[in-house]
Amino acid sequence: MEESISGFKVRGDWGDVVEHGERITRALRSAGVHDPDHDYGARFARAFEEWDEWRPKAHETLDADVSEKTSDQASVEEGKGEQAGKEPDEDLKTAGEKLSESYERLERDDADAAVDNWKESIDYVARAADSASRKALRRVEDTVYQNVMTQLAPYYFDNELISANIQQSTRGEGEQFIFEVNVNDDVLKDSVSERLTEYEDEIDRWHVEVEKDTEAAEAIEGVEPPPEPEDNSKSTTN
Repeated sequence: MEESISGFKVRGDWGDVVEHGERITRALRSAGVHDPDHDYGARFARAFEEWDEWRPKAHETLDADVSEKTSDQASVEEGKGEQAGKEPDEDLKTAGEKLSESYERLERDDADAAVDNWKESIDYVARAADSASRKALRRVEDTVYQNVMTQLAPYYFDNELISANIQQSTRGEGEQFIFEVNVNDDVLKDSVSERLTEYEDEIDRWHVEVEKDTEAAEAIEGVEPPPEPEDNSKSTTN
């Protein structure tokens, strides 16, 4: 591992990339980033979950899985209508209802209420247009990103906690990658650096986590899947 002002970098095969992500994840977890009751967790718990989901896994590939996850995390955020679980046509229907209510209010000489209903109708139309625009933009983004951008730039992840990128290297035999991860909080970065150094000194062999097919085991053996470890660690060590 190389450490610099821009982050923690490794060069190697896919196993090296996965291990690097796991080590950094464990170091962050040890610092309390996953715990909402911890000072760091109060700030970064959600961002940590996003990183833990995006980081490369042993059963994944760069071109398929990491590309898709990168496209998802880079896409336009949801608007108010989408956050409320409403499709554009639903908001347009509600807008029409509010407009009808506005006319009814006018017929009753209730001008103030009519204006309120009219304003609500406009708001729903605007929300429908916003939702439709975001959906269309995401479709374009997804196509452009997966088919064009990944040919020009590394696969990347960026939030308030972590900035990371992976690119395929042309050096060496076989598939080789460069994976760089930076912790955006300087004090937390120092803590992660210390823990990564401890792992280098104390752990002889790192066991990369692999996806387990527990459903098959249950069907064959008729047993319940094993419980998750209490700290939800993503790897085990000797």
